[in-house]
Amino acid sequence: MKRETVVVLDFGGQYNQLIARRVRECGVYCEIYSYRTDLEKIKERNPKGIIFTGGPNSCYEAGAPTYTREIFNLGIPVLGICYGAQLMMHLLGGKVEKAPVREYGKIEVNTDASSKIFGDVSPKTICWMSHNDYISQLAPGFRASAFTDNCPYAAMEDESRDLYALQFHPEVLHTQEGKKMLSNFVYKVCGCAGDWKMDSFVEETIQAIRKKVGSGRALCALSGGVDSSVAAVLMSKAIGSQLTCVFVDHGLLRKKEGDEVEAVFGPSGPYDLNFIRVNAQERFYEKLKGVEEPEQKRKIIGEEFIRVFEEEAKKIGAVDFLVQGTIYPDVVESGVGGESTVIKSHHNVGGLPDYVDFKEIIEPLRDLFKDEVRQAGLELGIPDYLGFRQPFPGPGLGIRIIGEITAEKVKMVQDADAIWREEIAAAGWDKKVNQYFAALTNMKSVGVMGDERTYDYAIALRAVTTTDFMTAESAEIPWEVIGKATSRIVNEVKHVNRVLYDCTGKPPATIEFE
Repeated sequence: MKRETVVVLDFGGQYNQLIARRVRECGVYCEIYSYRTDLEKIKERNPKGIIFTGGPNSCYEAGAPTYTREIFNLGIPVLGICYGAQLMMHLLGGKVEKAPVREYGKIEVNTDASSKIFGDVSPKTICWMSHNDYISQLAPGFRASAFTDNCPYAAMEDESRDLYALQFHPEVLHTQEGKKMLSNFVYKVCGCAGDWKMDSFVEETIQAIRKKVGSGRALCALSGGVDSSVAAVLMSKAIGSQLTCVFVDHGLLRKKEGDEVEAVFGPSGPYDLNFIRVNAQERFYEKLKGVEEPEQKRKIIGEEFIRVFEEEAKKIGAVDFLVQGTIYPDVVESGVGGESTVIKSHHNVGGLPDYVDFKEIIEPLRDLFKDEVRQAGLELGIPDYLGFRQPFPGPGLGIRIIGEITAEKVKMVQDADAIWREEIAAAGWDKKVNQYFAALTNMKSVGVMGDERTYDYAIALRAVTTTDFMTAESAEIPWEVIGKATSRIVNEVKHVNRVLYDCTGKPPATIEFE
């Protein structure tokens, strides 16, 4: 599909996905590539603009991530952010050194309204700074376009070459007018038209799927979560009866979830799908017996998923394509595309086995962020209750149970999770928080119940607020809600005598426990 693109060149920054997401919010498609990507590949993408991300290194040190200076001579606008700004100056003849005063947090920045980047931005605006180094001397041809009390070059530009640099992070919500700055870059500097829209994406994807599948048959891996549900309906719109949806109940779902998925997608549901439910709980428990390491659990669950699909495919005859609900954060966090370290192997990316008995895998949502998937679902007519349901990872409760997985532990976390979700909803907090669940820690501690000593497990409750699931804050749930859920869990869930509430944001934690 031909569409105007902005390329994010990743130098190891923690906000690489966030930059891409903010650009897409401006209506412009954006992709992430590692700084190790060859310049010829970048040129092949024919980008309208290029953004250098931040990163943890000092650009003047030996071995620090860098790039060829030739990228600045392509006639393509470049925006450097934080480390990316320092690297731009370093490569083009400026000077970067250790800052006499480190800047971290919300800082008031004085901006120059004559800069295209700061058009319609307040003369004094709050931005998020996070740097130990600073630019002490501008590269030839550049001028300062913003400053702070401690940073003489908070922003700089060479307008004649469409080169811009920001020492702060415009992509984070803490920078009050950051989205406006990024919008100015893609529209006023790069000249983008803004052709990234969900209605056109859905229609183009349906047409592309029809062309690819032809008269072939496809098998969709349906978990009942938002991603796989949208993928299933998208495929159904494209190829109809050529699609079979296989729902594998691996015994790691939330309480009663298997029946709920079947009620929506099964024969009595509103969708015209060939639906097969495979009850494979014991098979998965056996494979996971004795396994404690989270990456190993993910890979085992991912491979077993594929093996079940292969078996089901053979039962229904020749199947050419396997469909998966992979989304863009899955790809980036699995170490594919960007430069960031592997955060976790997703069951349908990093957990994919070397051998798969299908001609090809179709991932219709691979380019989308989570909220874009929800938008696509609404374009497809998926009801709100399905499109905006609680996010649930492919490995399910397998990564919400710390340590070894057993049927007994699964029941404990299912029951505790159901209670937590009931109490959140009863208090009206289900509309205020974006994700909430219970996890089973691997910690056992002494307790007293009914005048008897116990030595049982601790449940951890999690609830976060987030706009994009790439950063998140722990939700400040009222104590009476937490207290009621705690009381119910220790009284109703066997082998649990302690309940904890997770107060950690992302970063430094992830939203999930493993």
